[in-house]
Amino acid sequence: MSLDATTRERIETLLKEHRVVLFMKGNRQQPMCGFSAAATNTLNELLPEYHTVNVLDDPEIREGIKAYGDWPTIPQLYVEGELVGGSDIIRQMYTSGELHQLFGAAAPDRTPPQITITDKAAEVIGQGIANAQGVVLHLEIGPDHSAGFQLAPAGDHDIVVTSNGIEVHFDPGSAQRAKGIVIDWVSTVQGEGLSLKFPGAQEITSLTVHELKARLAAGTITLIDVRPASGLTQAAPLAQARVLEVEGYDALAALPKDTPIAFICHHGISSQGVAERFAAHGFSKVHNVEGGMDAWAREIDSSVPRY
Repeated sequence: MSLDATTRERIETLLKEHRVVLFMKGNRQQPMCGFSAAATNTLNELLPEYHTVNVLDDPEIREGIKAYGDWPTIPQLYVEGELVGGSDIIRQMYTSGELHQLFGAAAPDRTPPQITITDKAAEVIGQGIANAQGVVLHLEIGPDHSAGFQLAPAGDHDIVVTSNGIEVHFDPGSAQRAKGIVIDWVSTVQGEGLSLKFPGAQEITSLTVHELKARLAAGTITLIDVRPASGLTQAAPLAQARVLEVEGYDALAALPKDTPIAFICHHGISSQGVAERFAAHGFSKVHNVEGGMDAWAREIDSSVPRY
């Protein structure tokens, strides 16, 4: 596509005013797509400040930046006016240490972490990857201790650890945050799945909706609703709830570490993951609401829409 002079000038002004610019969907505090989130997670490791441009708010820039750098996808990282690439290239450069060098940061610590994979987790993971061809198991742990497994090709600079016969690949930042973790397979009222226990993290206690109602009435707990915008639209948060989507992770993580906190979602599954992140960050009184908003609608308040 052609790039009109006005849009080109706007882009060039942005690149002149800021050494590091990330054209993305959303912003640093609230990425609006997985690729943009991956890019910001990586940059956050190395840079206290950088400029972001939310292309969702500016269709001209959204299409214009693709033409400007002859790069068809978003996000796009520019450093000193030069296109670096998208989220995959950013990640590859981070893993290899090239991104550290570009930003003048110290070379990454590549010490493999000591991890433990329980027998049950090893059995389930082994079954899941038995027929995988050309891919390996990666574990990414973000600065907020959010964690995700994925099957992807091995990278030349991966940090590789084997535990209980299972090989796990890490990037440098994830490897450092993985020190001492225990990967287990757990069964709860919310379902079954892999669980990561970080050293020193407190156990997460389940709350029934009836227990939550009593704690809210007594004012002895802070409730955080972790549902996405689509869920919040279909059933409004409880009056006492703080909303992760609105306040952001960093603001809520700044609460005193001994604050009693309960997390609620639609059915109690995604809230468990957020609760684990807060426990990993040192919160000592963390609870997950069994059955989530659906259970609240069924057992406490029938006026709350079920969806």
